[in-house]
Amino acid sequence: MATNYIGHAALTWLLWPALRSAPASRVVFVSSVGARWPRSFDPADPHFDRRRYTPEAAYAQSKIALLLFAGELHRRAQAAGVPVVSTAAHPGFSDTALMHEAGAQTTGLSRMLNKVVPSVSQPAAQGALPQLFAATAPGVRGGVYYGPNGILGLRGKHPRPTGIPAAARDENRAQQWWETTCVLTKMPFDVAGSARSEQPTHETR
Repeated sequence: MATNYIGHAALTWLLWPALRSAPASRVVFVSSVGARWPRSFDPADPHFDRRRYTPEAAYAQSKIALLLFAGELHRRAQAAGVPVVSTAAHPGFSDTALMHEAGAQTTGLSRMLNKVVPSVSQPAAQGALPQLFAATAPGVRGGVYYGPNGILGLRGKHPRPTGIPAAARDENRAQQWWETTCVLTKMPFDVAGSARSEQPTHETR
């Protein structure tokens, strides 16, 4: 959660003054097909303090969190009249080193996936296309989720808008998760303003 989500949210908020003042800014959050595992997300237990931890569930939770944040940032920017495009993309099922290098720390599911990845996945360079498309293509819209155009979005050479997983479509949940993110990052944030750290400041007299 810290690596895949909290750091991304905090960086976005810290960069917000520059993003907001630029003539055409985009923020692209990289999610995953793993975000389709809805039971992985528990906003009341983001660090698995009360649940059994597995790498797969933690990974899926962080990717659902990114989609919730991307959608809420889009809605808040629109409501505030801030012309920053907040969108998301995913690489499909790409053959990267992510699972290969997990090694002995992976569960049985990951070890099984390691064996089948080469035969059903696409090259990593092809998996990068949806993210590049979301970041650079004309006409990209905020609040839209982009992915490969193949079956189930697992692979494909032509990025396209894709369905947002059910776990990330609930706007009430997204609003609650936004507030939770303010607590996790210790950075209360207003889209019309900027991030403010809760750390104490020291005045110079």
